[in-house]
Amino acid sequence: MTILRIRSGPALAAVTAAAAVVAATATALLAGPAAAAQGCQVDYTPNQWPGGFTASVKVSPGDSAVSGWTVTWTYAGDERVTNGWNATVSQSGSTVTARNMSYNGGIPAGGSTEFGVQGTFSAAGGAPSGFTLNGVPCNGAAPSPTVVPTTAVPTTAPPTSAPPTTAPPTTAPPTSAPPTTAPPTSAPPTTPPPSGCAGAVLCDGFENQTGSTPSGDWAVVSPDCSGAGTATVDTTTTHSGSRAVRINGAAGYCNHVFVRTTKNLSGLGSVRYARIWVRHTTAQPTDHTTMITMADAADGNRDLRLGGQNGALQWNRASDDATLPEQSPAGVAQSVPLPTNRWACLEFMVDGSAGQLRTWLDGVAVTGLTADGVPTHDIDGQWYNRTWRPQLTDLKLGWESYGGGADTLWYDDVAMGSTRIGC
Repeated sequence: MTILRIRSGPALAAVTAAAAVVAATATALLAGPAAAAQGCQVDYTPNQWPGGFTASVKVSPGDSAVSGWTVTWTYAGDERVTNGWNATVSQSGSTVTARNMSYNGGIPAGGSTEFGVQGTFSAAGGAPSGFTLNGVPCNGAAPSPTVVPTTAVPTTAPPTSAPPTTAPPTTAPPTSAPPTTAPPTSAPPTTPPPSGCAGAVLCDGFENQTGSTPSGDWAVVSPDCSGAGTATVDTTTTHSGSRAVRINGAAGYCNHVFVRTTKNLSGLGSVRYARIWVRHTTAQPTDHTTMITMADAADGNRDLRLGGQNGALQWNRASDDATLPEQSPAGVAQSVPLPTNRWACLEFMVDGSAGQLRTWLDGVAVTGLTADGVPTHDIDGQWYNRTWRPQLTDLKLGWESYGGGADTLWYDDVAMGSTRIGC
């Protein structure tokens, strides 16, 4: 920051007054309750496919804690962000602005938090640049020098009785940059859904499993055919507690393996919500895979399946192979891949009476995994090629591969009830 030095002389009073105004202006522009320290780090990890991408963004403030954060960066190509999770995200031109949610604004010194974005592109421009945290350049970039204006302060100030009708926020950056305090185009819910298992018919963290093979409330099944896949109780990788179910999913057709709940789910009625914590090791392949299935009594007991195809999550109806979203590039771009090597909270709702389905990943609704009752091209147009009124009867967690693609998965803290359970 340039320091203005005042020397004695005839104009001392005028210069002193000017310096006071300049200092006040500089302070107003630079000060803020959630400033970031030098040494902040923003790590951007993309996962890209033709025409679309997601990215995980890790924010580390460095030596000073922050009570709220705004992260910005600039794309070099024509990337357009269409969705985000764990942050409120907007874009102006090539510059993206992400702001904390109500529940993840505080980051301690030396700590970090993560959020994600989803988007599309025609010509990607490589890695983004210009990362800032609360206006401070990150990743080793030098801060921009603050230039103190040397022009004289106006002799007449605007009348105090007539302030501008809209004053910019005191933390606004220069007008050439997108305002870091701009509101999102669509506000997220102010209250996150409840967590835990209150009211759930099924609530299981697998803590009552005593052997190496799931038993009791769960049974190992291979609905169509069995092969090299296995299901075991794992005590080394868990979301909470001391146990989770591990699925070693093999590649190739007919290596199907699942654990099926033995709980009676008939009390759920036509509307059921599920919350499942899942972790896996291998990015979803182009080939079709399945990891969660539910038998549908209204569809010849054929399964409603949640898995992946073309590198992103998808729903699939076993009876006619309809997919949600449609497997067009525009359709796939409305879904997201399941993150690898970390626990993710997967939620869904199936309304059998209305024939609707909704899906959330880490608390954020996924547009491409939503069937809202009105056919939409690239999303649920194929899904509604017939009347769909499911009557689901069970829940199975595991792995099916219909070609290439092996994966190792863990499931934990599984819940299913008649209202949303939350993460």
